[in-house]
Amino acid sequence: MNTREKTEAYVCQTYVRQGKAFVSGKGMFLTDEDGKVYTDFLAGIAVCSLGHCHPEVTAAIREQAGRLVHVSNLFYTQPQADLAKALVEKSFADRVFFANSGAEANEAAIKLARRYFQQNGDKKRFRIITMAQSFHGRTMATLTATGQDKIKQGFYPLLEGFSHVPFNDLAALEKELDDTVCAVMMEPVQGEGGVIPADPDYLAGVRALCDRTGTLLIFDEIQTGMGRCGTLFAHEVCGVTPDIMTLAKALGNGVPIGAMLATQAAAKGFAPGSHGSTFGGTPLATAAGCKTLEIISDPVFLARVREKGRYFKKQLNALKEKYPRIHQVRGAGLLLGMEIDKDASLFVENCFKKGFIINAIQDKVLRFAPPLIVETADIDRLVAVLDSLFERGDLA
Repeated sequence: MNTREKTEAYVCQTYVRQGKAFVSGKGMFLTDEDGKVYTDFLAGIAVCSLGHCHPEVTAAIREQAGRLVHVSNLFYTQPQADLAKALVEKSFADRVFFANSGAEANEAAIKLARRYFQQNGDKKRFRIITMAQSFHGRTMATLTATGQDKIKQGFYPLLEGFSHVPFNDLAALEKELDDTVCAVMMEPVQGEGGVIPADPDYLAGVRALCDRTGTLLIFDEIQTGMGRCGTLFAHEVCGVTPDIMTLAKALGNGVPIGAMLATQAAAKGFAPGSHGSTFGGTPLATAAGCKTLEIISDPVFLARVREKGRYFKKQLNALKEKYPRIHQVRGAGLLLGMEIDKDASLFVENCFKKGFIINAIQDKVLRFAPPLIVETADIDRLVAVLDSLFERGDLA
């Protein structure tokens, strides 16, 4: 049996997979078992932001793997302490909780928000408001928090205490806020929801509403953080800070890791024994995180991300001017979406045949989230392929 046959025979069928098995990667490129090379404009869904097998991250992983991989969180480890310190120094936060994924980081944020009020004797404040079209994960709590009905099918009954309001609609949020709400949870740019950025005034308005009502504000930066939108964290552009923030995806450049960051005041909701994770913040994962954060947080590196993001968006908008079937180009930095007039999955399939990896979300949106090391020449090659597919409407 080949890799595909074994996968289809023995792995739960929760994904629709493309092509043949990938066997290696370097930088912007992936190679399959037949030796075909693909240019990756998805980066493992905004994960491998420094590209595949980045030499410095790989060296950090190898070195740590030869020294210490796991001891449990009943003991101190240097890489975990170092990564927590670096995250705090580069953000609004004072405390960090480490997990293994974005869903777990969001689960920690949900639990912290509820426990914060219950520890203060306010047990009626347990509701969390999230946004329509949001995506926060696939655990039962984060699934319930997600504002997309299609991913909830078959998992009812869902958990109590979650409600959704339209994104970028401050009046709708204000109407829903009452003295039972403990937190508002949102993405600065909705990734899975269609690459929809929050309006800057909206974020400021949400912060003001939370301040006025004593509600905690949670930013889910799992897809938008770690330089993806041109700043280390997407909310920095608007000058609005949350009480709690979640990270994952690019934090380990492919090594599974999640993190929940919180202010000192919010973090008081947790105490010894209130939450935990066997594998959260292992020496191996946090060593990868330390090196990844060091590289991505360099101001020169981030300036290049912004520059390349502007260039990419300009090239996509040039296609929009040329082809009426492209309805909109949107996003920030190197997280960009192109909304087209019909099912985008065929477009993705034909890009794949031509050696380019992108994906489709919300049926009609093409998402581009390349490694942050992408160069303009790579962008030009992809845009040429997109151009050719739009020119030949039968292929897209």
